[in-house]
Amino acid sequence: MNAALERIAVPAIAGEEFARRRRQLMEMAGEDAVLLVAAAPERLRNADAAWPYRQDSDFHYLAGFPEPDAVLALLPGRLHGEVVLFCRERDAEQARWHGPSVGTERAVADYGMDDAFPIDDIDDILPGMIEGRARVYCHFGREPAFDAQLLGWMRRLRQLRGGGVVPKEFVALGHLLHDLRLYKSRTELRLMRAAAGIAGEAHLTAWRRALPGRHEYEVEAELLHAMRSRGAVPAFTPIVAAGGNACVMHYQHNRARLGDGDLLLIDAGAELDCYASDISRTIPVNGRYSREQRALYEVVLAAQLAAIDEVRPGQPFDAAHHAAVHVVAEGLCALGLLRSDADTAIGEGSYKRFFPGKTGHWLGLDVHDAGDYRIDGASRVLEPGMVVTVEPGLYVSPDDATVDERWRGLGIRIEDDVAVTRDGNEVLSAAVPKEPLEIEALLAKR
Repeated sequence: MNAALERIAVPAIAGEEFARRRRQLMEMAGEDAVLLVAAAPERLRNADAAWPYRQDSDFHYLAGFPEPDAVLALLPGRLHGEVVLFCRERDAEQARWHGPSVGTERAVADYGMDDAFPIDDIDDILPGMIEGRARVYCHFGREPAFDAQLLGWMRRLRQLRGGGVVPKEFVALGHLLHDLRLYKSRTELRLMRAAAGIAGEAHLTAWRRALPGRHEYEVEAELLHAMRSRGAVPAFTPIVAAGGNACVMHYQHNRARLGDGDLLLIDAGAELDCYASDISRTIPVNGRYSREQRALYEVVLAAQLAAIDEVRPGQPFDAAHHAAVHVVAEGLCALGLLRSDADTAIGEGSYKRFFPGKTGHWLGLDVHDAGDYRIDGASRVLEPGMVVTVEPGLYVSPDDATVDERWRGLGIRIEDDVAVTRDGNEVLSAAVPKEPLEIEALLAKR
């Protein structure tokens, strides 16, 4: 697996795919609309030190353009070109400090824009392009600076033209765009397989470091090194939670020492060309699950396998969760953690003490990807090309005095990335072991 990943070639999304996405979106919006998407701004970490730049997911989906200070305008039916980009000009002095910009000429030649203008000229050019359009599709409320700029263009048009040609309606762009993003193309799926492969290798590498006496941050360092050395970045801050820390759903301190006898929950994903993976495994630090750890782990694993079976075309999104809940409730009752039968535990919701979350989410350009989960009040039906996570977990608080002490502080989550296929599903992260015997066999070789 190591050698294969070292030689991995990142699948490139072709310019024609970006163009097809833009055409689909414009057809959905209609010729009397204008669609505006701003690039993500650069964000400061502190003082004048910036965070590593990450493009806005919607902007990337439509343009594949890597820089800040850019605005994409889609103008259906415009005779001089429907796809217009405003971006930075090439500047030798700026390039000396920060590297060269793409510039307007390359935006057309390399990124498939019909036309491109300097971002500094947007106030003079874009209002005239908006003029006469009935609706503006945008992400109003996401970036205050861009919102203010857009409202300024509207005021200028009203002042200059008497209000007769100013768009009367602002429409949330996500209603159209996020439905497109829900269906992954073959190239997108190849990228997500590669991201899952890199994340999987990072997990296996980190397991070798997860020894008694080490710290959570040492395990995190192995995850980050494995991802960066293969050309990926973390899709989110990794969760590396030992012992009772695993009962904190979004634990991120990653400072504690790994104890002999602890479980270690690792939730980490790689991002490759903006596409994410998201994988969780729970391993025994000393290499062997205790009796109680193994019993609770097998309930979670059975729940996850039952949930994955429900990820297939025609099934509602929430079918996986309902399947997991049924298995979890039965398991908790069998182990004595709940003093009722499974149907009562489900009906009363008592299982939620130990299973407080849902079983999965959409996955793609964002870890919690765009797309509606319900349509007209009903759970969305799964279709080929959709990708979900399946991640049931059980968490017994260290302070829960209502259960026997031997169960307290156990937190277990198992998560895989699952693509809906024409005939069923594909587990993109299947290379990462999750059967307890297989995990123990691998840990024995450390």
